Amino acid sequence: MTRFSRASDWQQWQKSWDRQQEWYMPDREERFRVMVDAVEAVAGHTPLVLDLACGTGSISDRVLRALPGARIVCVDIDPVLLTIARGHFAGDERVTFAEADLTDLDWTERLPHMSFDAVVTATALHWLDTEPLLRLYGTLAGLLRDGGVFLNADHMRDESAPRLNAAMNALLARRRQRQRGEGALDWADWWSRVADDPDLAEPAARRFALLGDPRVPQPAGAKTDRPTATDWHLATLREQGFAEARQLWCSTGDALVAAVR
Repeated sequence: MTRFSRASDWQQWQKSWDRQQEWYMPDREERFRVMVDAVEAVAGHTPLVLDLACGTGSISDRVLRALPGARIVCVDIDPVLLTIARGHFAGDERVTFAEADLTDLDWTERLPHMSFDAVVTATALHWLDTEPLLRLYGTLAGLLRDGGVFLNADHMRDESAPRLNAAMNALLARRRQRQRGEGALDWADWWSRVADDPDLAEPAARRFALLGDPRVPQPAGAKTDRPTATDWHLATLREQGFAEARQLWCSTGDALVAAVR
């Protein structure tokens, strides 16, 4: 396990991750608010929560602020993001961690519990192709207790209003360009800072070997089999064992969907 150094301020790393993500998704905090409200509404004040692909722990941090009686299991595969999350929650007995690849058939065997009141995730599952995502949705239905809730905030689109979408996307692009000129970090910039930090050098090397180097631009036009329509997610969740599913929140390119077991 990585040894945490006092030289690094893990809270600051977590905040810098949030700022970088907000450059891409300015409504990110609002969707977190709706997500946490849904956890409280369905699962109560003391839920057992699975934070799926937890990253630096952004969702868990907000759940615990709103619901201090919650307990959370954070699972991810990224060594850097897990290092920051473990540092951020060091000493908090409400939070436990598991390192797992969600595409592995046996990933749930690494969890300390096999039944949860809520499963939450954000800006993560869009990396999965159709078949692994179908399988994952079925697995999550099995991990939730009857009446439990799954909440996924991610890049999902409603293509029914293309002119409106284009206008909103153009506005967002202009704002991003202005903020970039004011010093906002993008994805590659943030990972460059990670690579330069001595306390993160070892997990960064493992991350780059395992998942690729985010500082290297990806080829344009690469074909993927990744669902992008909100309707696909809602229909698939019902097909995979959830009793009901609906959209709770959306922006131009992102949506929060909820499904109850």
